[in-house]
Amino acid sequence: MLAVWTGTSNTPSLYDMTYAPLQRLTRFRYHMVSNLAREKNRALNLIFLKFSTYQKECPFSDLFGQASRAVVGNLTPDEIANMPVEELADLMLQHGNNRLKDVPEMAKVIKQAARNSYRLNPKMRDAVDVTLAMSLETIRFFESQQKKIDQVIAKELKAIPQTLDTVPGIGPVYSAGIVAEIGDISRFKNHNALAKFAGLTWRQHQSSKFTAEDIPLTRSGNYYLRYYLIEAANSVRVQEPEYATFYRKKFTEARHHHHKRALVLTARKLVRMVFTLLSEGQIYKQRRLG
Repeated sequence: MLAVWTGTSNTPSLYDMTYAPLQRLTRFRYHMVSNLAREKNRALNLIFLKFSTYQKECPFSDLFGQASRAVVGNLTPDEIANMPVEELADLMLQHGNNRLKDVPEMAKVIKQAARNSYRLNPKMRDAVDVTLAMSLETIRFFESQQKKIDQVIAKELKAIPQTLDTVPGIGPVYSAGIVAEIGDISRFKNHNALAKFAGLTWRQHQSSKFTAEDIPLTRSGNYYLRYYLIEAANSVRVQEPEYATFYRKKFTEARHHHHKRALVLTARKLVRMVFTLLSEGQIYKQRRLG
């Protein structure tokens, strides 16, 4: 047996070697994804300084995709504004992996955005260019590392009997993150106990006949498991009609933080299914909505 931290208390719990290697990988991925998100936010701030209208007018589906990075990372707004449309379109095609559509029109949009962008103080220009280039390179590195660890996680998951990856939208990485933190499902009496372990329960604030509509989540629980459940719920609700309907209902009911609240409630609903699939070893079957 191996003693590892659960992330929820100061006391290590015994965790057998079936799950410990996978948990090490999925927790490392969690921190890598967090670092990637922070670096993207940093890059967005630098992009705004360099090219103030780019994020708002960007015609690329992925602002940090290869073609977009080639444009905003290598060219100044003045260079873009003065560049022929055909030349800018050729640059985009070279880095677009044949996935871009109507490239000349996209180039026109970027050129117009460049004309409308304010110009950075020349004393700041070089510093912003250097730091933005480094930030974009860091993002590329993190993304390549994430792909590598996702492959390792998927391989490690194959050694553990589970059926979560039969659910459309969950996939091997989210399944691994969930399974690694839960471990042996028999440790939990029911889905309520599992939800409590994940921290997907709510504190009750009640005074007289008034009950708060926006009751906050408890601050306890395994935040790694909560993260992977919420990420999985966000993916499942896109592909599964039952979860899409539930999400939309909770979204419209929320008074504040509509997406966040609806997604957390969808994750709580997902816990019930996760408990059933792991407890009974069932393959997921889509329900018919009638």
